[in-house]
Amino acid sequence: MNDGNNPNASAPVQPSVSNSRNGNGRLRRWLMLLIALLGLLAAAVIVIGMIPFTPDIPPAGLNNGNPGSGGLRRAFPEMKLRANNQTTQEKIELGRLLYFDPALSGDNTQSCATCHHPDLGFSDGRNFSMGFGGEGLGPDRQGGKQVRRGAPTVWNAAFNHKQFWDGRAEDLEDQARFPITSADEMNQNPDELVKELKAIPEYVQLFDKAFGGSGASAVTFDNVTFAIAAFERTIISDNSPFDRYAAGDATALTAEQRRGLTLFRSLKTRCFECHGFPTFANPDFKVIGVPDFPGQPKDFGRSEIEGGEPYKNAFKVPTLRNVALTAPYMHNGRFQTLEEVIDFYSSGGGKGQGLELPNLDDKIRRFKLSDQERKDLVAFLHALTDESKKPEIPDRVPSGLPVAPHLTPKARGSALPAPANTLANKSKEPQRQPAVWRINPGESIQAALDRSIPGDTIEIHPGTYNESLLVDVDNITIRGLKENNQRPILDGQNKLTDAVITSSHNFTIENLIVKDYVNNGITVHGGKDATFRDLEVHNTGLYGVYPVECRGVLIERVLATGIKDAAIYVGQSRDIIVRDCEAHDNVTGIEIENSVHALVENNYAHDNTGGILVFLLPNNPSKVGSDTTVKNNRIINNNHPNFGDPTSIVGRVQPGTGLLIMAADRTTVTENEIRGNNSFGVAVVGLAIAFPKGKTFDVGAIPEGNKIFNNKLSENGRDPGGLVRELGAMNVDILWDGSGWDNSFEQSGVKAFPSMLPTNNWPDVFRRAYARVYTYVRNKMM
Repeated sequence: MNDGNNPNASAPVQPSVSNSRNGNGRLRRWLMLLIALLGLLAAAVIVIGMIPFTPDIPPAGLNNGNPGSGGLRRAFPEMKLRANNQTTQEKIELGRLLYFDPALSGDNTQSCATCHHPDLGFSDGRNFSMGFGGEGLGPDRQGGKQVRRGAPTVWNAAFNHKQFWDGRAEDLEDQARFPITSADEMNQNPDELVKELKAIPEYVQLFDKAFGGSGASAVTFDNVTFAIAAFERTIISDNSPFDRYAAGDATALTAEQRRGLTLFRSLKTRCFECHGFPTFANPDFKVIGVPDFPGQPKDFGRSEIEGGEPYKNAFKVPTLRNVALTAPYMHNGRFQTLEEVIDFYSSGGGKGQGLELPNLDDKIRRFKLSDQERKDLVAFLHALTDESKKPEIPDRVPSGLPVAPHLTPKARGSALPAPANTLANKSKEPQRQPAVWRINPGESIQAALDRSIPGDTIEIHPGTYNESLLVDVDNITIRGLKENNQRPILDGQNKLTDAVITSSHNFTIENLIVKDYVNNGITVHGGKDATFRDLEVHNTGLYGVYPVECRGVLIERVLATGIKDAAIYVGQSRDIIVRDCEAHDNVTGIEIENSVHALVENNYAHDNTGGILVFLLPNNPSKVGSDTTVKNNRIINNNHPNFGDPTSIVGRVQPGTGLLIMAADRTTVTENEIRGNNSFGVAVVGLAIAFPKGKTFDVGAIPEGNKIFNNKLSENGRDPGGLVRELGAMNVDILWDGSGWDNSFEQSGVKAFPSMLPTNNWPDVFRRAYARVYTYVRNKMM
């Protein structure tokens, strides 16, 4: 028996103290490493989350804050005035003399009037203006340096947002410097000019009187430009036949011109969307694709000044006032007649000329005009002619140099100056009280509208009326009467362009069926308090109801089908209600675009390509889109094939789109039923996802502060469209592209892409970090 003293007996093995210590040390090191990595990760998240996002482009403001004075009346924008160059009669008269004085040129042979002659519409009648060394005036000028563009008119240049075709000058004072000092134009040295003017006693006296100097101290080059600018601010056209018509004189336009006005305002031509009342111009620079002449050096327009690639080939939208006097047309004088210009636009602009233009303006689309429509549109453009404030050419100038003589242009506008006091006489209040006009089948609704005054109601008995209606009186109601369960029908017979066009305030249209118009249903442009109620709108072209640049819009109980863009569209407007409507079998059911304060509730959008869109898009007068509430709507089975124009924004909407928020801010989406939309239920995305890579925008391109909560989402995303599929967003109710770190999604139990969506409970640091990392990964994967 082993008593413990046997050396060969087995003994229990004791654990090594050193091995135990080594194992614990390794564990501690791994734990410390893990903690360090977690700390580094947390630190990275904090650092990434602390980095502020680049601010979204500040909005340039709405253009619908002041829709106008009612009807076609609009106030002109304020002129740009320098605080140190207030207009006086003395400056105006001095500027008039300088404008016509050849002393402003280096060789004393040409004046401002050489290229901006009052008898040539304050232009020169040339494709490319001719400057230094030339002889003669207008189209007959020859022998000098030809500049790269035509001379834009001075008529109403005082209202231009910027000067020159490319906008390189901020105001008229700035503009005056360029041609005077350009070696290709007037080739004058400012110091030499001042020396010459000081040597002319009459100029010394005029400068000192206009600018408060003494002993020729006021004769400066700055004051030369100041005086010319003061004079040019008097070259205003605002009393054309169109203006008299807008002021209430129904006889001011011929029947042909009035039909042309209807076309100008229609969605067929879309002229009014770039040439807005009352300037018939636009502060933006547009790409329309005017072809170069053979051998002409490339001219990239605005992009040569600023804006880069998005503004390549963009030029100023010129005024159309006195356009009949200013041929040839476009920055390079490419078109000799107004008919040629219309043909260019109707063929699709530059694309119709075979040019590849990825940044062509979205509103440039093909359209077809009959010969009569073409004549009508040209006739209306002639109705914008008004030379009643054309200044006199001085008989002499203080330098004693010869003054540009009067010219007989080869073509003139057909309009004559207005009789004295026409505007004042026509603005008087009507003598009779508002009335109700009853229209029976076979009678003309338009005839009743033409004799209406503010406050009148047009009541229409059931029947079919084949008319396009033009309403230019405020406070008008067009009401269909229901008899034996029948309502009146406005039927365009697939021939007429637009059902109703108006710019009036307090306009109401209700209880009608509108169908089969080629381009548009009911347009209200620039009105206050527009109401669309109890309407059926079927197959009316691009839009069903189309209030644009309005303040106060109510659309209720409207059924719209078969529309190629948006059945119910509200654009560039504010204070909007769309409720209790139904839209189906359209490209888009309901669209709120570049608008503020909209309520979209209790609507049924089904079987469209896209159910409801809330957009902020570039290149529109309104630069903001925010504060829309989408509530209690049914957005179901919007899987219709897209039959819109493939070159337009809406042509890119993916079939299966439920609710799409693109770039709009502070949209609230709650208590909606969103079901069976094959691409997604709700998507929140930035503009970059829908436009070519690298494009810049004139609006805030990031959706910010949108809230999605308490919606019923089911059966969405089962067969997504191409773009959604490229993102890898399969079988999802909610899609987010990572744009806008402060969007929140309080939707539990839904399928989402990405699978984790930010909520209000997340710390801001984590939300910013998550948005930044997710966006980076998504961009790398696409």
